Amino acid sequence: MNLAPCGSTYCEKCEAKDSCGGGCRESKGKPFYLSGFGVEVCLIYDCAVNKNGYYSCAECENLPCQLYYDWKDPSNTDEEHMQSVKERTILLKDSRKNL
Repeated sequence: MNLAPCGSTYCEKCEAKDSCGGGCRESKGKPFYLSGFGVEVCLIYDCAVNKNGYYSCAECENLPCQLYYDWKDPSNTDEEHMQSVKERTILLKDSRKNL
């Protein structure tokens, strides 16, 4: 399965996969929802894929880095955000077995 570079979702399971243009990898870090965040490229995608040449953050020894804590969906509570960081970190560390 295609896990997003930040560990946020398996693209095949995403409810928006048909309307989003294929996800983070296909859009080169510009998923459909990004316009609401005021940046051109997802900060986590940009760091992992563009700057470091990783397939995902699973390859980074600093997982989860400060970007994970700072890059918060404003519709989530702080508790939801921290739970998301925890869950994404677990998924990414698990995916290291397949690298």
